[in-house]
Amino acid sequence: MPQRKPNADADRDAQLLEIAQRQFRIETLETRNRDRLDFHDVAVWAIRAALEEAFEAGRRADPTDTQP
Repeated sequence: MPQRKPNADADRDAQLLEIAQRQFRIETLETRNRDRLDFHDVAVWAIRAALEEAFEAGRRADPTDTQP
């Protein structure tokens, strides 16, 4: 398995946080050890939108992907 560069991990984490903030109105993805801060009610359509957005971000980041 190839090693990920620290910058790549930071970029990925930043993209995930942006998606979570946009789709779920969540301010952080860090565990805060408080149920009211760590658990959220989320609509299924928001989960789908976030998954689609993350999938597309991954597809765009893959240099071997030949689809437009």
